[in-house]
Amino acid sequence: MRASEILINQLKVFEGCKLKAYRDTNKIPTIGIGHTRGVKMGQVITMSQAESLCRTDIQEMEHYVNVLGLHFTQGQYDALVDFVYNCGIGTLRKSKLLADIRSKADKASIENDFLQFVKSGGKVTPGLVTRRKWEIKRYFE
Repeated sequence: MRASEILINQLKVFEGCKLKAYRDTNKIPTIGIGHTRGVKMGQVITMSQAESLCRTDIQEMEHYVNVLGLHFTQGQYDALVDFVYNCGIGTLRKSKLLADIRSKADKASIENDFLQFVKSGGKVTPGLVTRRKWEIKRYFE
């Protein structure tokens, strides 16, 4: 499977797009649409480069979700690719969310699992609450 344009467009909303490197809420150098790999403070890119980096980053997330060995709807797939884009592959791998998905847990359990990932720097972040709620909605479409 591949991420839908719905997800690509939503990533731009969630991540925003900054063409000059900045430190995210976890102090990680970031540029473009949430790209972090190899970013140096002071670095500047074009919008075209930002979109290209985003699509390259998404390919890694798509690959990981594809090799989970599970069958997903497009909505479920997009929700998990977004989750991994935001939280990381390792976070999903060791999460109760993935365990519950594998065991076909009920909707309430999976919703609760998504909502466990709404903190940044130990504090609930409204943007992460919004993002997890979007993932939940997309997952159950």
